[in-house]
Amino acid sequence: MEPCFDIYREIVRLRDLGEPAALCTVLLTRGSTPGKETMKMLVRADGTTLGSVGGGCVEEDVRQMALEVLATDRAETRSFTLNQADTPESGLICGGQVTILAEPIVPPVLVLFGGGHVASAVARIAKEVDLRVWICDPRVEHANQESHPAADRCFALPWQEAVTEVGAAQHHYLVVVTRGHKDDEEALYAIWKSGCNPKYLAMIGSRAKKVQLDRMLHDRGVPKDWLSQVKTPMGLAIGAKSAGEVAVSLVAELVRLRRLGFVEPAAPRPTR
Repeated sequence: MEPCFDIYREIVRLRDLGEPAALCTVLLTRGSTPGKETMKMLVRADGTTLGSVGGGCVEEDVRQMALEVLATDRAETRSFTLNQADTPESGLICGGQVTILAEPIVPPVLVLFGGGHVASAVARIAKEVDLRVWICDPRVEHANQESHPAADRCFALPWQEAVTEVGAAQHHYLVVVTRGHKDDEEALYAIWKSGCNPKYLAMIGSRAKKVQLDRMLHDRGVPKDWLSQVKTPMGLAIGAKSAGEVAVSLVAELVRLRRLGFVEPAAPRPTR
């Protein structure tokens, strides 16, 4: 069994990479159990583990519990009763009970495609709600730590290379906020072509812009069902106008997705 400091070192490594993981801790034991209080096991998004909560069949149940926690991004406490399969050396049909806390320990990553004033505002507010923020833009002057001190990572790469850097993005939030329609199109095309499967995908703009870009992307081979998952307008419908207000509406929607597990379909912005 690996020492706890190895687990914490791995948590730091995963956090730097933006890769999710859940930490499982033995909170309470009753009766005879192989796992003792405060024992820990780290479960990565691919299902691999580091550490132990006692071994046996219960450990596999805990691993599955951790993967469920990663899917919902919400901590959970669950009790498990051990039986002979868990502790075959005991000869008992029913053994002790162990209570496990599984908690996500790497915050979700918000990837902003575009490094303009909207991205800057979003990055500042997103950090206040414990999101990790990556900003990418082909222009070096718009993708650097000096321009975006709130961002955790900045990379100046063409859109396709930026998406490759992001990876599968299964637990990420991807938001397209580039300088114009052409870059929006190229960023979305790169996301689709890469095959990544983000938890949230949105683009700044109006419904009219979305219709236009959908037509252009569909002509390039992007399926309509994939295009339908791109939320535009993005964020909660609060009548946002300024970059700061847009940032508030977007981050509020991401908080609701993270804590409550849903996103409402895009609705037209109110007009006056």
